[in-house]
Amino acid sequence: MNACLIFRDYRAAEDGNEERKSGDNMLKLENISFQADGKEILKQVSLTVDDRFVAITGPNGSGKSTLLKIIMGLLAPTSGRIWLDGEDITDLSVTDRANRGISFAFQQPVRFKGLRVRDLLELAGGKDKKGGERFAHACEVLSEVGLCAKDYIDRELDDTLSGGEMKRIEIAMAAARGTKMTLFDEPEAGIDLWSFQSLIQVFEKLYQETSGTIMIISHQERILNIADKIIYLKDGEVLEYDEGARVMEHLSTDIRPAACSVLLNTQQAASSCGEKR
Repeated sequence: MNACLIFRDYRAAEDGNEERKSGDNMLKLENISFQADGKEILKQVSLTVDDRFVAITGPNGSGKSTLLKIIMGLLAPTSGRIWLDGEDITDLSVTDRANRGISFAFQQPVRFKGLRVRDLLELAGGKDKKGGERFAHACEVLSEVGLCAKDYIDRELDDTLSGGEMKRIEIAMAAARGTKMTLFDEPEAGIDLWSFQSLIQVFEKLYQETSGTIMIISHQERILNIADKIIYLKDGEVLEYDEGARVMEHLSTDIRPAACSVLLNTQQAASSCGEKR
């Protein structure tokens, strides 16, 4: 999908911004499977998501990004259904899902040459605000993600912005839209340690202030620690979906020791082979 199409999808979704109501934002996945090149990426995944902050974690290649892309409509499931607030959205386009309040943030944010930061944020803020209000709101959301509006509001979305800056701007866009559900695909990927520390603070603040649901793929413990619930995916299957603290406890006591045991056995086998030689 090219940048122009993504831009149109965000623009088409302007009028879909609505305040969260009690009982809204429930996402339901029923037996979602996905196959590509003869390989089964997702296997009968069934979930109900209605918490404010849900993290998805698991080994590389477990189907995490595929799952979010299916929710957004960037990929079509091989089988299964997707429901949002009681409506079957399985066959809806990306634009229609954006209209219903779903946003997607890629691992590598899209750069729009010739477009300024203020243009993107004012567009995301919707048509219901007047010119001055849109500008003020754009400055406000920039400040919320730790960027000085004076320094960034008129910058172009080009290669002069670092990866960390682009990710903050993308998060600011999500905050400006105020959508029902925002999907983040490993926002910490490809940024330096300083930017990561700042990004953690942004998500902690976003968690406190958001009125929608955030679903985020992450391997970082500090992000996982603020999640209401964690989905643990492995080999295309949900091995655990529970309260964040409980899953984190299981990850530390069950999964890590098992991985260490495998490593130890491998090292012992290599040592044994060396002795025989």
